[in-house]
Amino acid sequence: MLLGSHHKTHAVSVGNVIIGGNAPVVVQSMTDTDTADVNKTVEQVRLLADAGSEIVRVTVNSEEAAAAIPTIYEKLAKQGCYVPIVGDFHYNGHSLLTKYTGCAELLHKYRINPGNVGFGDKKDERFNMMIDTAIKYNKPIRIGVNWGSLDKDLSTRLMDQNARLANPKSAQEILHEALVLSALTSAEAAVSRGLGEDKIVISCKVSRVQDLVSVYKMLADRSRYALHLGLTEAGMGSKGIVASSVAMGVLLQQGIGNTIRTSLTPEPNASRDKEVIVSQQILQALEVRSFAPEVTSCPGCGRTTSSFFRVLTDEVDNFLRTKMTTWRTQYAGVENMKVAVMGCIVNGPGESKHANIGISLPGTGETPSAPVFIDGQKITTLKGDNITDQYKQMIEEYVDKTYPPREQVIASI
Repeated sequence: MLLGSHHKTHAVSVGNVIIGGNAPVVVQSMTDTDTADVNKTVEQVRLLADAGSEIVRVTVNSEEAAAAIPTIYEKLAKQGCYVPIVGDFHYNGHSLLTKYTGCAELLHKYRINPGNVGFGDKKDERFNMMIDTAIKYNKPIRIGVNWGSLDKDLSTRLMDQNARLANPKSAQEILHEALVLSALTSAEAAVSRGLGEDKIVISCKVSRVQDLVSVYKMLADRSRYALHLGLTEAGMGSKGIVASSVAMGVLLQQGIGNTIRTSLTPEPNASRDKEVIVSQQILQALEVRSFAPEVTSCPGCGRTTSSFFRVLTDEVDNFLRTKMTTWRTQYAGVENMKVAVMGCIVNGPGESKHANIGISLPGTGETPSAPVFIDGQKITTLKGDNITDQYKQMIEEYVDKTYPPREQVIASI
């Protein structure tokens, strides 16, 4: 966590991943396939895991989806993919977990929404059934409150109580209290049932930045449960990215949050793994964690060649992200590498010297002639029509020469 972290939480084991305690902030994602479609779900879980998602959530909303879970695990294992999988349950989770024991036993965590686990007299009974299953199979849970499905009885009761006060609070304040109280009351009920506090993660999802910040500050002040951050229904494209980055960035900077998800609406034909990449970039920008080599590149101006430096930056960025699929298992520390692609001589050489490996293009109207700097020293000047491939080759050679094999590092510990 960042310096200044004040929210000390219980550590929760989800498969081979630890959430909370002193563990690094964990990146999560969620599939959007019909879980009953085994092949498509396996394919997307692999996509998310390969992008760096450390936990993947799948919808379990029907008997067909619950029945498919063992086959999904089997197929993923054959492909060497062992990412922890969370089952997302609403309305009928109690019956699915009871009837489909293979699903209940294999899933690494259950997500329970107290707002729709049951209604009236059935609410406590169904909630207890899910908690009993978690205890039986030694599984952690996430109490996932969402303001779109908040317990109506609780919110109505709090609103009525507030209306009788001499100085009533605002409706927004009552909503925040209802979200927090729903989560903490449900967690306490699970603990009373016999589930350990180190088996509980809490989230209170809203879709507005200031609401999220306020609610999570309340949660951090009033509990030691591990917290899952995320702006629900964040939106599409730059709107969703900016809102999620601002909301989670404010909280993470204050040491609040143990695991995150960026809930982007996928753009048409866009890859589902974009939400993973954005989560990683949020943590990397805050210097909380490193996931992939960081590329420093200029925005361009009248001094830059309008096309080539943009193409080079894009190719290098895609090249590094593709390579990290294998590099992260081969080389220790490669995720901390700094790479620069600069467009002209004003800041280019200086930024390139600050990077582990950097290239500085000459600028508008000049024949491509680009000095390359490695660890602050000018090594060579690339010229001609093949600069992109030459630079990528130099990056590969730098990685192989600089970062030790991961097995060697592990063996020395």
